[in-house]
Amino acid sequence: MNMMKAGTKIKKLVFLWSAGMLLTASLMAQDPQFTQFFANKLYLAPSFAGATKQQRIVSMYRNQWAGIPGGFNTMSFSYEYFFPNFNSGLGVLVLRDMAGSGRLGMTNVGVLYSYDFQIFEEWHVRPGLHFLYSMYGIDFYRLRFYDQLVTGNGTTFEDPPAQENIGAFDASTSVLIYSKSVWAGAAVDHLFRPDQSFYANKAIIPMKFSFFGGFQIIRQGKLLKPIDETVSLAYLFRLQQNKKQLDIGLYWNKVPLVLGFWYRGIPPFNSERGDALAMLVGFKMKGFSIGYSYDFTISNLVSSTHGAHEISLSLDFQTNRKKKIHAIPCPEF
Repeated sequence: MNMMKAGTKIKKLVFLWSAGMLLTASLMAQDPQFTQFFANKLYLAPSFAGATKQQRIVSMYRNQWAGIPGGFNTMSFSYEYFFPNFNSGLGVLVLRDMAGSGRLGMTNVGVLYSYDFQIFEEWHVRPGLHFLYSMYGIDFYRLRFYDQLVTGNGTTFEDPPAQENIGAFDASTSVLIYSKSVWAGAAVDHLFRPDQSFYANKAIIPMKFSFFGGFQIIRQGKLLKPIDETVSLAYLFRLQQNKKQLDIGLYWNKVPLVLGFWYRGIPPFNSERGDALAMLVGFKMKGFSIGYSYDFTISNLVSSTHGAHEISLSLDFQTNRKKKIHAIPCPEF
């Protein structure tokens, strides 16, 4: 009986170790992603820098796969400012991502710039740039390896990295075209292809290509309230090395309520079923927005991940109303 219990315990430990290693490999291979990526516009593309009334502060938190030991926790904070006399936007973005028992973490600190061109009466183009410094860290002695689980020994034969903290410069660029009801854009991340390896071998981050856009349907209201409600259809397609992902979403907005639905990882790019179904609810008031979303996993991990939770907070404020702002019609969440 004791041998059976011991065997069961070993199997459980090996499963947890394997899951942790898979999570670590996944983190090293791909970038963090947000369900409410339109709330975190600066992370999506630098062209959105300054695409606000004048100033905006956004804070986000994502807890992914809480049902698996060592799931992902991602936080971001951004501030942006629009300079109407120069048709320019400037932003600062800080992102922190951590996963696994070894506290494998990444911190990005970057500066973004965009410029707004009016090419036709109702059409605008916004190119953007993002320069950042990425810091990676790991606590090697918190990790548990296979030889430790089998022997029950507290030490491992695995060699620790030469240094547990490394850093690298990186950059991204994007372009956005929009009108009163349509928007479309593309972004390229990791232009410098930084090395994130803690050992002598190379671990180059491949460039990531993102294509996004959508359109908005407006139902006209009364004279004093010209916009009664809107319906928006949006998409996001990402390509990073051999990984592809297509997301399609639908939003309904009747002030102050916003409801949204996303199908992430539409087949055949991810799997036969896709990755997740995401539902979100948001409240948008004058100068303030708050949103919550939940991802229901539909992939092969459906029984073990417990999905993902995400919350966003946004504050918009304006002190200079001398120049008209050309708003981008994409959703707030």
